[in-house]
Amino acid sequence: MKKSKDMLKNVRRLGYFIGTMAFFIFAAPVCSQSFEIKRVTERNFVHFGVNDERSTRNLGDNANIGFIIGDKCVLVVDAGGSFKIGVKLREAIRSITDKPICYVVITHAHPDHFFGASAFLKDRPKFIGHEGLYSRLKSRQQFYKKSLFEDLGKLAEGSDIIKPEIIIKAGDTLSLFLGSAHEILIKAWRPAHTDHDLSVFDKKEGVFWTGDLLFVGHIPILDSNIKSFISVLEELYKMPIELFIPGHGVPKINWLEAIKKQKNYFHILLEQTRNAIRSGTRLMDGVHSIGWSEKNKWINFENFHRRNVTTAWTELEWE
Repeated sequence: MKKSKDMLKNVRRLGYFIGTMAFFIFAAPVCSQSFEIKRVTERNFVHFGVNDERSTRNLGDNANIGFIIGDKCVLVVDAGGSFKIGVKLREAIRSITDKPICYVVITHAHPDHFFGASAFLKDRPKFIGHEGLYSRLKSRQQFYKKSLFEDLGKLAEGSDIIKPEIIIKAGDTLSLFLGSAHEILIKAWRPAHTDHDLSVFDKKEGVFWTGDLLFVGHIPILDSNIKSFISVLEELYKMPIELFIPGHGVPKINWLEAIKKQKNYFHILLEQTRNAIRSGTRLMDGVHSIGWSEKNKWINFENFHRRNVTTAWTELEWE
């Protein structure tokens, strides 16, 4: 009897997963076509960023961003790559609900995820970040703002960094409630994509927002420690996730497939970089040979792969 119930439960889960993935891809937007918001579940909404380079055309709209509506208030997951994208996200929220925006989570200090946060200052939310977030924002803010204004010109005005008020220490998980029974778990990870990544899990609806711990389609980016990132992916692989929103890309494949593909890329990068270092290959030659078997498997490979090789090299050469 128990076995039959378990089988039925698994069938229902599979059907729910397939239906939800179809919804990600085919669902009509709940906001205007100029800034599409898709409804993942009853309370989770996502805007999928573009894979094109930042420009005046897309305003830095490169990351997946969105929000969760609770009974009491709204939690925002990343705010976009410019003040204007943050404004669009806020307008989208206001077109759906008038509940207060109580939290804005910044998953990490890359411009496509945080520059829109200043659009939410008028709502006076609590900004949430990893313990390593603000120091990284401060150390890079001059470079990030200079680059943003070079790309967007006056359209970058209003974009700024925000100091988080709620800090989560590496390894810890913060529990928040958007209503009496709507629990959100925000975890601060050890070094992976960066050395200060957060993930957001809506426990009530089973939706896992990965930030840039996971990329789908777009080549994953390494801005920290490759060995630690692989160990984080191993941990993620063991998690029973059915619904997820990656930092970049539309989740057209299931959780385990997405994790396996990203792990495979980093394992190739790890082993080939080690071999190149041991054989006396120069870095300037290694960036043109290491991992290039992966070229046709990822979007924007040539834009970011050499950077990944360089980051891995600087770590592994001291083994």
